[in-house]
Amino acid sequence: MTMRLARTSAEIFVPDGLALNKALARTTHMAVGAHQDDIEMMGVAGVLECLQHDDRWFAGVVVTDGSGSPRDGLYSSLSDEAMRLVRRKEQRKAAVVGEYGVQVLLDHPSAAAKDAKETAVVHDLSALLDAARPEVVYSHNLADKHDTHVAVALRLIDAIRALPREARPRRLLGCEVWRDLDWMLDTDKSVLDLSAHANLQAALLGVFDSQIAGGKRYDLATLGRRRAHATFHATHATDTASGVTFAMDLTPLVLDDSRDPLSFADEHTARFAADVHARIDRLRGQ
Repeated sequence: MTMRLARTSAEIFVPDGLALNKALARTTHMAVGAHQDDIEMMGVAGVLECLQHDDRWFAGVVVTDGSGSPRDGLYSSLSDEAMRLVRRKEQRKAAVVGEYGVQVLLDHPSAAAKDAKETAVVHDLSALLDAARPEVVYSHNLADKHDTHVAVALRLIDAIRALPREARPRRLLGCEVWRDLDWMLDTDKSVLDLSAHANLQAALLGVFDSQIAGGKRYDLATLGRRRAHATFHATHATDTASGVTFAMDLTPLVLDDSRDPLSFADEHTARFAADVHARIDRLRGQ
């Protein structure tokens, strides 16, 4: 099977060496991230769901090339091209550690992902989704504060909508990276329990040495956020998990093509604002 992707530098890595058509076809869970290491921050629930299950397989998709990332220490003198190669190598390592069924590196410039008129990213994602037919897809949430993250979420929604109904995932979850989702109403949150395999979660994050040694402790921050969510999620109950991540359920946007992503995000923030207002009014006796 030949997968026709937009960029000749794109790469599809199958850790266990299975033929590409079979590797894609066995996919049940997929994460689509903007950058190398986004998958391991936001899509690890899918990794854990598939771990050591012959009937469940995880596919990771990284949209951008990662060449413009900040760097320091050992990596401070690397050119953008050298950093791009380092980050690709790290992502392949993560795929091996997490026993991914497939790891795809689309290698688009960040500017291309952010350009709503650029069709290549949508085409690539649509082709991959059609070949893999995952049941669940994890990606960025619409309230993230990183432009490339939100752009990838929007391109992904367009890519899914380009597919016939029978080829679309049953669930699309927008996960946390550059903005927590603890502000959402509990009734709006999808709560993903990440209590299991804490060692593997740490290993997956630790693979990305160019980012961690380069000045950002993403590993500690991500694991700390999961632990904090587990404790602060319920105000009047003891902890039932040791790690939790929250997601915005974007499934309505792929079930109904008429739903506008901006209006959908506005509905969540409006419910949050209404909850804050109602609590203050109630407690000041109004």
